[in-house]
Amino acid sequence: MEVSKVEEAAVPTAGLITATLYPTFTPRASATPLPATAIPTVDPVPGKVTAQINVRKSPSTASESVGLLNINSEVQIIGKDASEGWYQIYFILPGGAQGEGWGSADYILTDSNPNVPVTAGGSQSTSENGTNSQVTQQINVRKGPGTDFDSLGILNIGDAITVIGKNLGGTWLQIEYNSGDEGKAWVFASFVQSSDLENLPIVAEAEILATEIAATAAPIYTPAPEDNDSSEDPAISVIFSATNSRAFNYSSDLSSPDGDAEDWIAFHPNSAESDRVNLLIDLSCTGNGSLYVELWQGGIKLTQWGSLECGDSDYALSMFRDETYQFRLLAKRARELEYINYTLQVRAAP
Repeated sequence: MEVSKVEEAAVPTAGLITATLYPTFTPRASATPLPATAIPTVDPVPGKVTAQINVRKSPSTASESVGLLNINSEVQIIGKDASEGWYQIYFILPGGAQGEGWGSADYILTDSNPNVPVTAGGSQSTSENGTNSQVTQQINVRKGPGTDFDSLGILNIGDAITVIGKNLGGTWLQIEYNSGDEGKAWVFASFVQSSDLENLPIVAEAEILATEIAATAAPIYTPAPEDNDSSEDPAISVIFSATNSRAFNYSSDLSSPDGDAEDWIAFHPNSAESDRVNLLIDLSCTGNGSLYVELWQGGIKLTQWGSLECGDSDYALSMFRDETYQFRLLAKRARELEYINYTLQVRAAP
C-alpha cells in the first residue's frame, strides 16, 4: 500500500485535519453551506462533534466541503453510508447557515450506534461523467499517474469517488477531485473498487505529459500566510480517543524569514481502558525548508520526549490520558525564503 501525506491535502494556505476514517478539514476555510432542507421522516439521532470538521456534499474526503463545524457542535444524524464511516447529518454552522451534508462518524459521538437508514454507498453505478467507485485502501491522490507526481491529499477506506479515465496500462485512474488541476487527479487502480473500469476512456498521452511537465516544473515559493495561532489559541484542538476517534491529521505551511513561522497543534488523549495512550506519529514535509518540532504538556515544554523530524514514520509516543499536549512546529530560521508544507498524523497504536 502506497501512502504518504494525508488530504486532503495539496499545498494548502491554511491548516487542515482529518479523522479515521481520516476526514480532513481546513480550519480557516470559508463556508459554502448547502441550502437548508427538511429533516427526512426518519427519527434523527443527536450527536456531538469532537473536533473541527468539514461537512461534505457526499461521504468522501474527495467531496467538496460545504462548511465547518466546531468542536462540541450538535448535529442530527439522519442517515449513514454503507461502510458506516460517514453520517448524513442535519447541521447548523457557527454563522447560522443550516442544511444537510456528511460528516465522519469517527468525529461524531452518540449515546449508541445510530439506528438510521443507509442512504449512500450501497453499490457502484455509472454516472453521466464517469464511474462511481469506492476506495478499498487508504491511498494518495496525485497530480499524475505515478508515484513521482506530487500528492494532493489522501483518500480513505470507503470513500466514494467518480472515476473519469485511466492511463494506457489501466494501472492508474483519473478521478474528479476538487483540489486537482481542472478538478482532476489520479489514484492507483489496485485500491479502487468499481464495476465498470474496463470501459473508461484512456487519457491521451499528451494530456498526461502536460501534467508531468507541470508537476516537474521548478516550484515558486511564497511566504506562508499568517494564522496568528499560539499556545493559548492553537490552530486546532482535538479530543483524541484511543477507542473511538483513533487518529487525526493536520496539514499546514510555514516559512522563514517571512510569513507564518510557527504552528501550535493541541490534542487531548483519552482512553477508557488505560492510564496511558500509546500513539504513532508520522510527519511528512515538502518544500525547500525544514522544521523543528517541540512537544508541550500542560503549558510546559518537554525536553526528554525525543525528536520528531520530517520524514519520520511510526514514531512511538506514550502519553498520559486526560492531559493536554501540544506540538509546536517551527520553520528553521533562514536568510532567504524557505517554505515548508507539512502533514502531521497522530494515531492510536494497534
